[in-house]
Amino acid sequence: MANPFTKPEWDAINAELDSNPQKYGFPKRIAGSALLGSFNVRKLGNASNRDAQTWNFLAKICRQFDLLAVQEIMDDLSGINKLMSLLGPDFGMIISDKTGVFPGDTGLGERLGFIFRWTVVKRGEVVSDISYDRSKVLEILRKYGPEIIKANDEYTLQQTEYEAGIRKSPPSLKMPAFLSFIRQPYCVSFSIHGVPGSNPIQFMAINAHLHFGDYLSDRRQEFDALMEWINARVKDNDKAYYPNFILMGDLNLDYNDPEKDRTNIEKHLKTYNDAHGKEVHVNFPFLDPHKGQQSPYRSNARLNETFDQIGLFFRHVDLPTFEDNENMPINETGPDFGVFNFANLFSKAILGKTILSLNKTPKANFIARFEHKVSDHMPLWLRLPIPE
Repeated sequence: MANPFTKPEWDAINAELDSNPQKYGFPKRIAGSALLGSFNVRKLGNASNRDAQTWNFLAKICRQFDLLAVQEIMDDLSGINKLMSLLGPDFGMIISDKTGVFPGDTGLGERLGFIFRWTVVKRGEVVSDISYDRSKVLEILRKYGPEIIKANDEYTLQQTEYEAGIRKSPPSLKMPAFLSFIRQPYCVSFSIHGVPGSNPIQFMAINAHLHFGDYLSDRRQEFDALMEWINARVKDNDKAYYPNFILMGDLNLDYNDPEKDRTNIEKHLKTYNDAHGKEVHVNFPFLDPHKGQQSPYRSNARLNETFDQIGLFFRHVDLPTFEDNENMPINETGPDFGVFNFANLFSKAILGKTILSLNKTPKANFIARFEHKVSDHMPLWLRLPIPE
C-alpha cells in the first residue's frame, strides 16, 4: 500500500484549493441554486481506515452539496456515520441495505445512499429498490432461454477445465441477456423548494452502481435495463409519485474513446427522447463538452473515463434539456455542471504539475497514494436554479 498524504501535504492541498477552488471545479454555493451530485467514495466502510485529514477533506466536499448520491457505502456504517458527524445537523442521510451479495454468502456487497441538506431538499414518502419482478424475468427467460443454457454449458465446461488445471484462470460467465441488477439501484423521492408560493422541483432520485465486468455487453445490458425501467415509469406520469427522475451514479459506461463512444451512447439515448416526443426530455449533460472545453469531463482519477453520470428524465420546464448543455452555465444560478478534479488538485499542490503531465509509472505511483484513502472516482455536480 502506498504511503498516504502527510499532514504537511494536506495543508498544501487545502491551501491550494482555498486559493482558487473554481480552478479545480469545486462547486461554489450560490444563493438561488441547488447543487446535486454523485460521488463513488471507494469502500466507505470502517472509520479507522481513513485518517482525520482525509475525513475532513471528504466532509469539505460533501458539505457543498444539497443532494449527494454516494456509492460504495460498506455494510460497516461507522465510516458514513463519521462523515455525517462532521457534516453536522444541517444534513440528513438515507441509505439502502446491502446489495450485490446474498446475506451470508461471500462477496463484496455495498449500500447506496443519499446525503441531503434539510433547508433546501425535502424527502418524500416513497423509498424503494429498483428490480425486475418475477414475471419480467420469466419473460426474458422464455425469450432467451436457449442462449442462456448454451452460455451456462460453456461456462460449466470452462470451470471444469479450470478445476482440473487445464485452464490457468477461472472463467467468467457471459450472459446473453439481462436477468437482474448486480446491485439493485436505490430510488428516493425528493423535492427542491424555493421561496414560499413557488412550485418545487419534485423528482425521484435514482442512485445506481452498475456492473463493471469482463464483458462490455454485460454493462450495456444493465444500463439498458435501467433505462427501460425509468422510461416505462416516466410514461406512468399519472401514477408515479413524482413525474421526473434524476439518475445519479457510477454507471460504468465505456467512455474512453470520446469521439466514438459519445456518438454511440448519444444515438442510443436519443431513442428515449424519440420515444417520448416533446413531452418528456432525456438529458445526460456529461456526455457533452462543457462550454469552452474540447472534450467531456473525466470522472476517474486517471482522467481517462467517465463512468459516473447524471441523467435527467423530466417533464418539468425548469430543468435543462440536452440542447442547453453547450451553453451552460446559462446564468450564475445555473443550470450548470462540472467535476471536482481533486486528482489535479493533489498533483498540483504536491508535485507542482497536473496528473496528465506525469509519465505512466510516476502517475500510477502518485494515484496509488489517494485512490484508496480518498477515492478513485471524483464527484460530479449539477447546479439547478431554485424555483422563484
